[in-house]
Amino acid sequence: MALRRIVVVGCGSIGRRHARVLKNRANISLELCEPDPANLSLALDEVGNVPTYTSFDEMLATKPDMVIIATPHFLHADQSIAALSAGVHVLCEKPMSDSLENAQRMRDVVKGSDAVFSVGFTLHFYPAMKAIKDVIASGDLGTILHVHWHIGTYITLMNSVSRYQSTTEGALLLDYVHQPDLLYWWLGKHPTAIFAIGHQGGNQALQSNPNVMIMTIEYADNLVATIHLNYAQHPQRAYCEIIGDKQSLLYDMMTGEIHTSDYATGTVSIQDFAVNRDDLFVAEHQAFIDAVDGKRSPESPADEAIVSMRIVEAAMASWKYKQRIEINQP
Repeated sequence: MALRRIVVVGCGSIGRRHARVLKNRANISLELCEPDPANLSLALDEVGNVPTYTSFDEMLATKPDMVIIATPHFLHADQSIAALSAGVHVLCEKPMSDSLENAQRMRDVVKGSDAVFSVGFTLHFYPAMKAIKDVIASGDLGTILHVHWHIGTYITLMNSVSRYQSTTEGALLLDYVHQPDLLYWWLGKHPTAIFAIGHQGGNQALQSNPNVMIMTIEYADNLVATIHLNYAQHPQRAYCEIIGDKQSLLYDMMTGEIHTSDYATGTVSIQDFAVNRDDLFVAEHQAFIDAVDGKRSPESPADEAIVSMRIVEAAMASWKYKQRIEINQP
């Protein structure tokens, strides 16, 4: 079988991880596209001698089979659209784009393209996230009343190569669009409204505006979700609680443990879902390649990934205008 060409576009920290994991995959010819010589050099140090490009347009003219878009958010739409229009399959890192308007442009092009498009919501491949989805679907928790996410992570600012968070308003929401996406992936429900408050505060050396935000998300059937995000907490903290009327569930991303409390028996069960992060990317790449081969549907197609962009855009408007914002249904 001929090797299929896959180009990782963007060699920041996530792009380099994609490249490193792909390097050892059979039947794949890895290539890199990165305009910054320093970032490209770092990537080549990790993957060895592979073909490289400094121009996206020149790379696309060579007609690769697949691209992974791991560039800054504002480039996602134009680069994905150009690739899809050229018949190239696209795995685009989250968020889908930097705005709902651009995400809608992407979705419209996807509908008219025969190429596969998926957004890289890697958390779908966490065994714990799939276990949570399965337990919600089973009905064991009963009627879901409340879902709460807490993400506190100053280390994200520390690890950022470009430090774009200091100049991109709302970077906190775009970086952690995983949480709105998971709400839709788990619950299968479209939110109806949101109220968000946030601010930029404190005297830490690395900043983002806002660096604290709390979102309250409404649904049509007496369900409410809350998401707390901050770029201040260190060491980082990440957990999720799901409250049903029969059981409640606490997932600690730092330990990989799920604690499930049963109200009728008063017992608490614990499951351990420790995971190697590279394994998630292996699974994500396999799902993408399987979709290209027609063996499955894309994991996060445009019509589903755009739901998280609607939540982000509404949260930004609520924060700026200090009012509850209704979320338009698709």
